Amino acid sequence: MRSLVALTASLALVGCSLQPMYAGGGSGSVAQGLAAIDVPPIPGKAGWLVRNALNDKLGAAGVSEFRYRLDVRLDDSLEGLAVLADDTVSRERRTLRARYQLVDASTGEILLDATEGTDAGIDVVSSEYATIAAENTALENLSREIADRIVTRVALTLRAK
Repeated sequence: MRSLVALTASLALVGCSLQPMYAGGGSGSVAQGLAAIDVPPIPGKAGWLVRNALNDKLGAAGVSEFRYRLDVRLDDSLEGLAVLADDTVSRERRTLRARYQLVDASTGEILLDATEGTDAGIDVVSSEYATIAAENTALENLSREIADRIVTRVALTLRAK
């Protein structure tokens, strides 16, 4: 009975069209495509953080000729949420949104046009230094998360290409 179940399961998997995204490791088509993406400078502190995270994840070190360009525009906002009776803010929300396009460098064709967004809550405490540190940490974490989402979406686009 167990062998019948195993045989049925293996036959079901044969018909499945699932494939590993990074098949072939570093020499696979998706990894090679990701390494061939140029990320131009993005304005602002959030832009610097996102660009560095993207370059780390794309693995473009040492590539001299890029096949793709990833244009990213960011919107970073910080807003007070909870206002106490004495008009002080006790909670903030930092939101980071990205609009990005993957462009074929040789033809100028836009292969992907998408947006990503994420946010984080920040407690405002009596120490101004601690609040600023929390805001900066939130921005660093949001930048990494946005970069992760962008790379995943770009990898899916390159895999389908």
